[in-house]
Amino acid sequence: MENFLQDVFKHVETYYYSIVDLTPKFILAVAVILVSWFIATRVGIFAGNRLKVRMHDRLLATFIARLIKSVLIIIGVLIMFKIIGLDGIAQSMLAGAGISAFVIGFALKDIGENFLAGILLAFKRPFSIGDIIESNGVKGEVINLNLRDTEVKSDSKIIYIPNALLIKNTLINYNSAGFLLQTFTVGLEFGSDYNRAIELVKEVMERNDDVTDKEHNDSAIITDVTAGVAQLNIRYWVQTGTTTNKAENRSKIISEVLNTLKENEFVLK
Repeated sequence: MENFLQDVFKHVETYYYSIVDLTPKFILAVAVILVSWFIATRVGIFAGNRLKVRMHDRLLATFIARLIKSVLIIIGVLIMFKIIGLDGIAQSMLAGAGISAFVIGFALKDIGENFLAGILLAFKRPFSIGDIIESNGVKGEVINLNLRDTEVKSDSKIIYIPNALLIKNTLINYNSAGFLLQTFTVGLEFGSDYNRAIELVKEVMERNDDVTDKEHNDSAIITDVTAGVAQLNIRYWVQTGTTTNKAENRSKIISEVLNTLKENEFVLK
């Protein structure tokens, strides 16, 4: 019994000295990760501010700044593992169990895929902040691009689209060189003075300050006749750089068009 207690005491003593030996390393590792996080955050903010001043593309500047921050954090994590000695354990586990590497690689496939897709989107530039895009059944305004996903604002909701989906699937950008195309259709009674209706619509477009015809042809044309109703399709362009709410402006134009046609005794269907 006495030998048994001595063995237990020796084991407890061994664990105690191991913990005492590991504690400074653990404290140092925590300090390294905290310092790395602080430095990465400050460098990311500094780089973002500098890049936004020097670059015209705010989205790309933000993405590069976040990429720099992430790289610095990863370096800090690797140093932390080195301090507490887990790098050798990780290498031994991967070398001794190939299936583990396969499972880890498969589990992180989507993250890596979205990360690489985010880099491609940042440099390929299929859209910018403020552009109206549509992809994967989502249509809205681009407000941010992250390492993993793209943030789109649609009907007061923030939707996060994985970057890989934007690369793989069809992407529609409704903006063209800083201009956004808007359309709507008005039904006119069959036999109306269509040319006069088109003239009135164009006059409404000319009076609106946000509507532009620079390098774009605004139009109002009869596109079809269905069940005795002539379909008058109105197409116009607005600048995306203005502060005017595009939805409110579109509503205002539609209202003006309908009121103008009604005041000129056109029967709307």
